[in-house]
Amino acid sequence: MPRRVLILGGTSDGRALAELLRSRSGPSDSVVSSLAGRVRSPRLPPGEVRIGGFGGIAGLVAYLREQAVTHVVDATHPFAAGMTAHAAAACAQTAVPLTILRRPGWTAQPGDRWHRVSSLAAAAEVLPDLGSRAFLTTGRQDLAAFAGLDLWFLVRSVDPPDPPVPARMHSILARGPFTVDGETALLRKHAVDVLVTKDSGGADTAAKLTAARALGVPVVMVDRPPLPPGVPVVATPAEAVARL
Repeated sequence: MPRRVLILGGTSDGRALAELLRSRSGPSDSVVSSLAGRVRSPRLPPGEVRIGGFGGIAGLVAYLREQAVTHVVDATHPFAAGMTAHAAAACAQTAVPLTILRRPGWTAQPGDRWHRVSSLAAAAEVLPDLGSRAFLTTGRQDLAAFAGLDLWFLVRSVDPPDPPVPARMHSILARGPFTVDGETALLRKHAVDVLVTKDSGGADTAAKLTAARALGVPVVMVDRPPLPPGVPVVATPAEAVARL
């Protein structure tokens, strides 16, 4: 039976999975990667690509049926909780097997000064007690939680930030991977005394944590949202291929 795999992607793991599947698929198999479209110039995976939302659970159900999708791999960002929940619901309705691909989160190392919190709102609450010049790496769409704080913020994102944003803010447009030397220089240049980030995991953006450790800068680490119960989870693209 021909296999048609839908990868809910937009991440480096999603691109790696698309490459692996493309190299190992049979002549009648097909792979399509779906990107949310929130980045203006995304890095596209190989093969067939669709960009944009599905229109909620009902729209995803309709797509799975119309496209005769046989397998779904959710390789979205660890904080894309809404899409993951929609995928779980739609796959349950259509009896299409779902696998969640999630790279491991970061682990604190000796010398780290991490403050783990459960949400962006909680991060904003503890931030004033930890510093006055914050480096925000939570994404351009998550700045509203910090807009009311009377702190200075360095904000880095791929595309310009969406309002509302902090009143005192310096924005940098950049895309990883980043180096330890570059991150160390950035923290020093802007006299950053606290770093705020999500527990995204992966190597592309981990250099900031090494830099913060070396400089003694505290880190506010936002924990990942929980995954839907009962859905198989793998940690690497190779494990996802093996499961498929």
